Amino acid sequence: MSETEAETESDAASVAAEPDNAASEPDPTESSAVTAEQAPVQSETSALQAISRPTGAEIAAGIAVVILLGALTRYFDTHVPRWAVDTPLERVAKSIEFPVYAIAIGLIGNVVLAKLDLRERLSAGFRTEFFIKTGVVLLGASINLRILITAAGPSIVQALLLITTVFGFTWWLGGRLGLDDKLRALLASAVSICGVSAAIAAAGAVQAKREQIAYAASLVIIFALPSIFVLPWLADVFGLSDVVAGAWIGGNIDTTAAVAASGAIAGEKALQIATIVKTTQNALIGIVAIALTAYFTLRVERTPGAARPSARQFWERFPKFVLGFVAASVIGTLYLQSADKKSGAAHIAIVNDLRTWFLILAFVSIGLEFSVRGLREAGWRPVVVFGSAAVVNLAVGLGLSVLLFHNFTG
Repeated sequence: MSETEAETESDAASVAAEPDNAASEPDPTESSAVTAEQAPVQSETSALQAISRPTGAEIAAGIAVVILLGALTRYFDTHVPRWAVDTPLERVAKSIEFPVYAIAIGLIGNVVLAKLDLRERLSAGFRTEFFIKTGVVLLGASINLRILITAAGPSIVQALLLITTVFGFTWWLGGRLGLDDKLRALLASAVSICGVSAAIAAAGAVQAKREQIAYAASLVIIFALPSIFVLPWLADVFGLSDVVAGAWIGGNIDTTAAVAASGAIAGEKALQIATIVKTTQNALIGIVAIALTAYFTLRVERTPGAARPSARQFWERFPKFVLGFVAASVIGTLYLQSADKKSGAAHIAIVNDLRTWFLILAFVSIGLEFSVRGLREAGWRPVVVFGSAAVVNLAVGLGLSVLLFHNFTG
């Protein structure tokens, strides 16, 4: 529970206890004294509530900023290669994909809004999760169902082995360095599954503190941003096929948005496989969250009379956009089989363009949401744990990708 929520609930409890006293008509002098003492508390509570509950205008303004920066991203993505024609920068300009412009512009917008003291007020409109999940669902329409079914087998094996190994290592190292069990759960979930989404799911399962979520989220972003560019480069250095590179990217980068960005840089085939692999991992969020709920309820906290995890809890934590991704793939595959090739390709191209827009908005939002505050407050131990786990993730993920996907021809 956040500090704001705790203070708000405390104030609410105080208010709930006041009606009986008010009904007894206390002495005016005493009432004035109480009012004078409570005024600063009530004023502070009102301010906290105002901060924690953004207005509709602030949400709309935040979304407008994201869309504006997204349009600027699309403009640069379209025109920079044209401007660079017949110049020494032509090759570099052609190799830069829209995720690079989106994240860079988002980071610049982050700094500008922070200087204007507007970033926190508009942050409710930076809907990263919505944008990326919508983009991933639309991506499903361009993935032939045969590829999805063929890749599901090795993707599931890779996800299970990778999550088990990396989660176990992170949990062990966090314990050795004396991290709190709740923070260990958040870091292990984030680095082994899918970053912030997994950390949030784990936080709900173990009832983590607000600052612990901030630690995990900051570390995810710090490590995910360079990975977007480093992994495609390393894939080229190692001479990996697009399929193996996509499997490696999808299994190692901690956020779905960053996976999509890195996959887009590596190539369309790599993007498809990376998305399938990451989507398979995402599907395990609910299982891990339920397992953590059971572990903390039955072993760590041992609260007498605590409710056991239920099937409903699993469904509530299950990343339902995964079902949308599969449904879009089914619909897209069936449509292409029934429509003529030219019109079918044209319609899928429209969906792909819409997908690109949503991914651009997601990458811009990542830049706008980035903050080093949580990382500064975390200290060195969570950084060492997360960084060490990321290295293990890279090594094990590369081995599994080569082993499971080297003969994949879907």
